[in-house]
Amino acid sequence: MSGPGKGRRIPYSAEELAWIKSRSKDNRRDAHADFVAKFGRADVSLKNFNALCKRRGWMTGRTGQFRKGQEPRNKGVPMSAETRAKAARTWFRKGNLPHTYRGPGHESICSKDGYVWMVVAEKNPHTGADTRRVLKHRWLWEQANGPVPDRHCLKCLDGNPQNTDPSNWECIPRALLPRLAGGRHRRKRYEDYEPEMRPAVLAVAKLEHAAREARKGQQRGSQHDTL
Repeated sequence: MSGPGKGRRIPYSAEELAWIKSRSKDNRRDAHADFVAKFGRADVSLKNFNALCKRRGWMTGRTGQFRKGQEPRNKGVPMSAETRAKAARTWFRKGNLPHTYRGPGHESICSKDGYVWMVVAEKNPHTGADTRRVLKHRWLWEQANGPVPDRHCLKCLDGNPQNTDPSNWECIPRALLPRLAGGRHRRKRYEDYEPEMRPAVLAVAKLEHAAREARKGQQRGSQHDTL
């Protein structure tokens, strides 16, 4: 016999409700089967039975968690050879690493700007982990030349950020970047010039930046003299 349509209320007698409440701590599947047999309620599915108990707050009291001191039912029961063989197929082998492992030497490429990220065996100052993620070109450059000075950055010389060889990167003042990015200077980006032109473009940008810094120094000196 099929149950009522979706959304229709299922009526229960007071005797049925009292019986269900008295069995609320029992296994739901067993209690439902006994209820259907006792009261002839084939119209009440296990889903309906569970929903009624939840609405009334008649919980089983089981959380699905082990209580402190509770022993598992299979404690001391030896595993069968068949079960062990099945389980062994999923065991990690010695030295095996999960596919999500991101240990030292792992590399990835940023999809936005093409820079290469690398995991190195150095303590992460933010998380305390034994490894940290670094930009590969900067890490290699600093290994060869020391830390990048304050207000400076590394500029890729050949326009390919995935070429992380230290010789392909030059340490420049950050204030030089706008002159290499076009924009308000009404010139092409550094990367848009032909490879043979790029050294000259960078040299001109350095001269212009140096001239600007010199003018700023003179202005500061004049203001100091006035004061």
